[in-house]
Parts: sequence; structure tokens; C-alpha cells
Amino acid sequence: MSDSKKFKALAAPKGVPEYIPPSSATFYKVRQTMVEQAHLSGFQHIELPIFEDTTLFARGVGESTDVVSKEMYTFADRGDRSVTLRPEGTAGVMRSVIQHNLDRGQLPVKLAYYGPFFRYERPQAGRYRQLQQVGVEAIGVDDPALDAEVIALADRTYKALGLSGYRLEVTSLGDNTCRPEYRDKLQEFLFKLDLDEETRRRAEINPLRVLDDKRPEMQEATADAPLMLDYLSPECREHFETVTGLLADMGVDYVVNPRMVRGLDYYTKTCFEFVHDGLGAQSGIGGGGRYDGLMAQLGGQDLSGIGYGLGVDRAVLALEAEEITLDGVDRRVDVFGVALGLEAKKAMTVVINELRKAGISSDMSFGDRGLKGAMKGADRAGARFALVLGDQELDNGTVALKDLEAHEQTDVPLADIARVVAGKLG
Repeated sequence: MSDSKKFKALAAPKGVPEYIPPSSATFYKVRQTMVEQAHLSGFQHIELPIFEDTTLFARGVGESTDVVSKEMYTFADRGDRSVTLRPEGTAGVMRSVIQHNLDRGQLPVKLAYYGPFFRYERPQAGRYRQLQQVGVEAIGVDDPALDAEVIALADRTYKALGLSGYRLEVTSLGDNTCRPEYRDKLQEFLFKLDLDEETRRRAEINPLRVLDDKRPEMQEATADAPLMLDYLSPECREHFETVTGLLADMGVDYVVNPRMVRGLDYYTKTCFEFVHDGLGAQSGIGGGGRYDGLMAQLGGQDLSGIGYGLGVDRAVLALEAEEITLDGVDRRVDVFGVALGLEAKKAMTVVINELRKAGISSDMSFGDRGLKGAMKGADRAGARFALVLGDQELDNGTVALKDLEAHEQTDVPLADIARVVAGKLG
């Protein structure tokens, strides 16, 4: 029996999406656009650990959440320390800000990050065990104008991708001046219901979380539950009205959703979610909110913050739902070199290297393919230009420059090719 028949073919873990060429170009463009939009608003990059001390998420995210109680990838390392693959980004950013005293300088601290996050969920379209996100956090200032800036940034990001079939839902979850009264009213309502043991325990820890129960029977049972917006303190109401007013001034469309419950316990005041109905059950494509008190809860100063997490995977699915193709994703390189003969290949290798040094994305044919086969390689690369070099061109010290969009060909001196191509690319 051959070695190839001894073992079952390996595959990626269940629930972990892979992006391979050519579709990976769309994933990359979506992520880059999200990051670039954050940088345009003054957010600086922070690189976070993939795993953290489990206590960080238990304390920061909330033990009543599904994320902590059911979905975390937690294990003991070789030192018998409990560590967890990060399920979200805000707690890790806050831990880093505290550890490195970033909150001791100019405020707000504006940070952006991206990468994979991990949750043990039932895999389905748009819900993965390894999810990709781009996030921002603005820490240290409780200013409704900052809330509006962060929400508007997320909205601009989706518009920069060309998306239009989404809606922005906003609400306020109040703060510790008004949530205790609401908590009592909500628990009074919930404890009159016939709750199963797990739901009753959740109602005792964080009753707001019960409103997020997606079971139809629970949605029906809580339809008349009291709403946080009806119990906001004057200060929280003014904060929320200022945020929504600024969104309107900036031309950001929104709807108020008084039943919104985000999946993490640390949110206070402004809360928001972007919803795309073209994605079916997993309609949320991004969201976030303010988290007053989280820094103090993690051992730092009592400073507030606001941020969001935008799902790269979900945005890719939203583009597919709207049948949008991003510009340039079908172009792997700008220039593709075709060399005919050994000496021509040596010369073309030098030419391609010079183009790359000039910052021009380039590739070339390898092997012994003829002109027709090599030109297919240029098409597959989505190249704007093809360079053809054979014995005749070598003798003349030139290279044939083919404009594959204009269907034009010119002979260019080998020494000038980088300058000429750079000029045509503009």
C-alpha cells in the first residue's frame, strides 16, 4: 500500500473558513479598506496576543454571556495556567492600555486592530469558530461626539466597500445611575415567567441578557418586558440624544432599536449594530458600543471608552449578497513577463526584479511554455501589461510592451522599461 493511501486526507478544522486565490483577494481588500478607514480617523495600530489569561475574559466580557459560559476555547498550558484564545478584542486592548500606561498620555487613546478571534459555536453561513474582525477602541473620554465619530467611521467603512443594503440600529443601555432601577423592574417581570433553570440563572446575573434569547417562545414571553430607554436618567438621555443628533447632522441614517442587546456584558450608554438582511439568520455585520467601567473592572483607572468590531467574513458575504465586485481584486500583478528562450529568461528575470524595486507589482512565466501558454498566465494574473522578450528583442535591446486593456503594443528600450511602465500606471 502506498503512503498516500495509508492516511485520510487532512482538512481545515470544522467551522474555520479559508480564503484561497482568487477569492482571497476580496477578503484582503475588505480587511485593508476597514483598516485604512480607521487610520484616516487617527486610530493607531495595536497588535494583540492571540491568547490571554482566562480571567481577563471572564472578568471583562461577563460570566453570564454565552461567549464566556459556552463558547471560549480555554485550555491549560504546560505551566498549568488557564489561557483562552481571544473571543473578542476590547478586553485585550484594555488590558494592554493598562499594562503599558497608554492612558497616562493624551486622551482619548485611539487604537485599531485586526485578526482572528475564536468562539466555539455551531458552524453555519456567517457564523464561524474562527472569525475575522477589524476593531477600533477610543479610550479615556466620555464624550457623545466621540460615540458619533466611531459610529460614523463604521458607516463610512461599509460605504467605502460599496455596501448599501444594511441598516444601523442604535440604542442606549444607560449606566449605573439608572440601570439598577431598570434591572429591578426587568427582574420583577422575568421572575413571573416560567423560566428554565439556565434562563433563571441568567436573569439573576444579568437580566438584560434574557431579552437576547433567540428562542421564539422566549421572544414571545418577553415581548412586553420593560425597556431600558424608558428608564434612562436625564444625563443618559441627553447623551443619547446628542449622539443621535450628531449622526443626523453627519448624514448617517439610523433607526432606534429599544430591544437591542449586545452579546457582551460591559456595554453602557450608546450601543449600535449594523444589520444586513441579505445574510439570513446571521444578519449582524458589525457593531459595538460604550463601556464605562470596564477599565476599572480590569484594575485600571475609572476611564470610559467606546469601540466596535466589524466582521470581515460577514462583510465579504454582504458583498456577495449585493453582487458587488471590488475594484482591482481580479488583478494579482500589474505586469507579467513572457520570456522566449534561455537568454531571454535571464534578461527578463533582471527586468522583473527592476520593476519590483520600482514598486511595480510584477510576475513572469516559468518553465518552457510557448507564447500562447505564457500569455494565458498573464490573463490569469489579471495583468494590465505584458512584456514579451525573445531573441529579436534581445538583439535590439528592447522589450515588447503589450497594453492588455487598450490592445496596443510598443517596443521599449530595456533600460527604460521601469520608467515607462510607471508612467503608464500613473
